[in-house]
Amino acid sequence: MDLSLTEPQELLRASARSFIEREAPRHAIVAAQRGDAGLAPALWRKAAELGWPGILVPGEYGGSESTLTDAAVLFEELGRGPVPGPFFSSGVLGALTVLEAADPDQRRAILPRVARGEVILTVAITEPNASWGPQGVTLAARRAGDRYRLDGVKLHVADATVATHLVVAARTGEGPDDLGLLLVDAATPGVRVRALPGFLSSQCEVVLDGVEVPAADLLGGRERQGWAALERALVRAWPVLCSFMVGGCQAVFEMSVAHSQQRVQFGVPIGKFQRVQDHVIRLVNHLDAARWTTAEALWKLDTGRPAVDAVHLAKAVSSEGYLEACNAAHEVHAGQGSLTEYGLVAHTQMSRTLFPYLGDPRWHKRRMVDALGW
Repeated sequence: MDLSLTEPQELLRASARSFIEREAPRHAIVAAQRGDAGLAPALWRKAAELGWPGILVPGEYGGSESTLTDAAVLFEELGRGPVPGPFFSSGVLGALTVLEAADPDQRRAILPRVARGEVILTVAITEPNASWGPQGVTLAARRAGDRYRLDGVKLHVADATVATHLVVAARTGEGPDDLGLLLVDAATPGVRVRALPGFLSSQCEVVLDGVEVPAADLLGGRERQGWAALERALVRAWPVLCSFMVGGCQAVFEMSVAHSQQRVQFGVPIGKFQRVQDHVIRLVNHLDAARWTTAEALWKLDTGRPAVDAVHLAKAVSSEGYLEACNAAHEVHAGQGSLTEYGLVAHTQMSRTLFPYLGDPRWHKRRMVDALGW
């Protein structure tokens, strides 16, 4: 198993890091998370010129047709910010969902605009007071002639405030997996979006009040195959999200090491103290666990090997690792780490957001066991 980066991947990493340092410095990310500045729209336009929203879109639809590992290289750099914006929700999960669920005509209509950044997708799955998974989707798509009517609420929809279109998972049958995926224009009457308050990053509530959707916008035209298609997309999307979290872990590790070398107490750098070293070692352990489980999942997917168990392991380990890495970093930094301007809080907030996003670690560990047949 060769996990070294190719020369094009090294070039992608270097160019992405340079771009992010220039266009999304720490103070801009902090301001965006506070809601004081609209970083995402300006950054999105520039990133679209580089082709980032289409990194996983096939070439026939105007994308880069890159490998998952290529995308992971980019997303690790985005995670170092952590850079906000619909990079994952539209360019990865949204694009892969359309690829897996839509028919050829729908793909030709949607994916070229996604690759150019003109259409911003987000996938709306979870609902209030419901668990993650198909059994948690209760929103019904009621057929009336050539249209579907949607009434309900979706929670924790990433980047919905900037999305132009929503891919809404809705129940279309009595079976546990009988779901359809409807493409809903965010400007449709009855669609209301608000950012969720609290210690969250880019998570939204979407209210669907009597929203009418043309039957032609049911992806693939299949009422009961939505979850199967969505799950295929998720298996490929989760490791890219994990790479974002690996980048976050790497960033807080570097911040912590630098602080332990520069901060002096009792006449010596605090990195000389065993307890501070313990926290840094704990951080490294979580970083390495997230990095190598993610790398294995990506390698298996890109080489066509069975990968479901590795993907679920990577998501469980990376979600826990990012959260615990931030905890350890705060122990190293003490009070300074709680200053919003410093930048560590942005990672702490992101780690809490991504911990349950698209399935929490406990759910993924159960699915890993299922995949292994234990």
